[in-house]
Amino acid sequence: MARPVTLMTAQWADIPFDEMCVLAKKMGYDGLEIACWGSHIDINRAVEDPDYVEWILNTLKENGLICKAIAVHTIGQCVGDYDDPRLDNFAPAELAGKPDEIRAWAVKTMLNAPKVAKMMGVHIITGFVGSPIWKYLYSFPQTSEKMIEDGYQEIYDLWKPIMDECKKYDVKFALEVHPGEIAFDYYSTKRLLEKFADCPEFGINFDPSHLIWQGVTPHVFLNDFIDRVYHVHMKDAAVTLDGKSGLLGSHIDFGDLRRGWNFRSLGHGDVNFEDIIRVLNAYNYQGPLSVEWEDSGMERVYGATEAAEFVRKVDFAPSDVAFDAAIANK
Repeated sequence: MARPVTLMTAQWADIPFDEMCVLAKKMGYDGLEIACWGSHIDINRAVEDPDYVEWILNTLKENGLICKAIAVHTIGQCVGDYDDPRLDNFAPAELAGKPDEIRAWAVKTMLNAPKVAKMMGVHIITGFVGSPIWKYLYSFPQTSEKMIEDGYQEIYDLWKPIMDECKKYDVKFALEVHPGEIAFDYYSTKRLLEKFADCPEFGINFDPSHLIWQGVTPHVFLNDFIDRVYHVHMKDAAVTLDGKSGLLGSHIDFGDLRRGWNFRSLGHGDVNFEDIIRVLNAYNYQGPLSVEWEDSGMERVYGATEAAEFVRKVDFAPSDVAFDAAIANK
């Protein structure tokens, strides 16, 4: 049976939730990975208002949609980051410029998230954790090993109570390995999973688009960490180095053709999705294939509709027989 094709609503949170459900069904999706910001799910309202949760579930059902995951990326970023003015865009407006209050709000909200997931019958929360050491990426001025280890320990200390709530409600947290997070490539992910070795609730939301432009081969990453991959994003990116552009982006915004790489709609970039599907088949991953649609050069309804079709085409089933089983004289 084909895996469900869902749409991550982060880039669509400007559309009222009931309208989003109608649109997602029209674009060909089986369900949603629902963003917990914008006009979609308000976690703190949901934990106090069962009628609100019932409305969300009924709206999904009326449109023939399922929900296999909720997304807390912006909230989680506010847990692990600190005193960054950009977080004002993620937190309630009244907390702008108040880093301690932003973190307190984020931690409280994340502690509520597993309960809300359980209320919705969902067992996966996808998101970010932030990073107190992202600013040390280049290691100049000189960065000591203790500074790096202290950063990993800080993330563990902040997120362990949240993982305890996940365990309580039978929910897993899937970190999207991503620049700006403490785990952004192969070895930083390996180190973080070792730090959370006592927390099987803590795992990965696999997204190849954040790996391909760094030079990390997505299906190799997926194969090596498959036992902690709890959710899969389908997302593409293209590297377009031209002798002037670089991989760090030159402080040029996404979509600009001068950049050395950009996110692309599925099938328009460099990710080899066949190799990814083969790894998922080898390990019997039956979760959703969730399209996170990002392409600044393409109209989003057109692109997301095409992306749903692309996923259905590329998601082939594994063989149930050896290809040469019939080559026998018996």
